[in-house]
Amino acid sequence: MTNEKQMKIKIILVGKTNADYLTQGIEVYRSRVSKYLPIEIQVIPAMKSTKSWSADDFKNREGEQILRWIETGDHVVLLDENGKTYHSVAFAEFLQHKMNIGLRRLIFVVGGAYGFSPAIYARADAKLSLSKMTFSHQLIRLIFLEQLYRAFSIINNEPYHNA
Repeated sequence: MTNEKQMKIKIILVGKTNADYLTQGIEVYRSRVSKYLPIEIQVIPAMKSTKSWSADDFKNREGEQILRWIETGDHVVLLDENGKTYHSVAFAEFLQHKMNIGLRRLIFVVGGAYGFSPAIYARADAKLSLSKMTFSHQLIRLIFLEQLYRAFSIINNEPYHNA
């Protein structure tokens, strides 16, 4: 694998993970991915519910928080139900390409329950869908990190993908 030490991955999550089994699984796969390149998980507190807020209010306020963690030059990928789907090998190729072009930071964003604000969609460079099925925002974190680890095992010709 080339250039992987130069690129960093940041995952921005809206709201904390509540279930212990998910938190433990997320940490297992975060740790495994960190053997390939630096990875950081940034948790943005979920907005406190108020009856006077609309779904757009939630999205806009969460969007403001997300944008604070994104820098100029970052490549931003939203985990979005309308995003591009990849099989695991193609996702590995996507990551390898980003490393090969010398990308400094690759940001993946998992939004809140209402999705993303227009400002976040405008800042995004790509959208990624992990499935046509709907998963909870809590569970998708673990699924995504497992797929990230799987992709790096493919890039490095390790047996995990076919085990």
